[in-house]
Amino acid sequence: MAVQLDVQIACENQTLPSIEQLQLWTETALSTIENAPELTIRLVETKESQQLNHQYRQKDKPTNVLSFPFEVPEGIDINLLGDLIICADVVIKEAQEQNKKCDDHWAHLVIHGCLHLLGYDHIKENEATEMESIEIKLLSTLGIDNPYQEV
Repeated sequence: MAVQLDVQIACENQTLPSIEQLQLWTETALSTIENAPELTIRLVETKESQQLNHQYRQKDKPTNVLSFPFEVPEGIDINLLGDLIICADVVIKEAQEQNKKCDDHWAHLVIHGCLHLLGYDHIKENEATEMESIEIKLLSTLGIDNPYQEV
């Protein structure tokens, strides 16, 4: 399956993952979908992340990933999954603080965001357990350790 991925780079950071890496991580996350979906990943600066997080989640701080599922209007046949907004500076800072490889943390957040686009959530404990177990399984196929395990 080849996900149709639109990557928008709206940040100056020099340590971004490659488009090939983003494609691999996205396809890993969406491997259970029959028809290859389309989605956008936008890599942003802290300011844009904070603005969107405040506007859509009423949290006035930058965040690692925001997911915006696309709601297909009735009668329209399009396989557009939605948009992921990922703040490069937050991802890199978190990886350093958590003693994780930066690429592993990027992979985790792309997969995490894609699962949100598929309707998974982690507000309730049972939902969080289900979502985390899927993330762990998908990351293991990429040779990445459990991100929820203390190092």
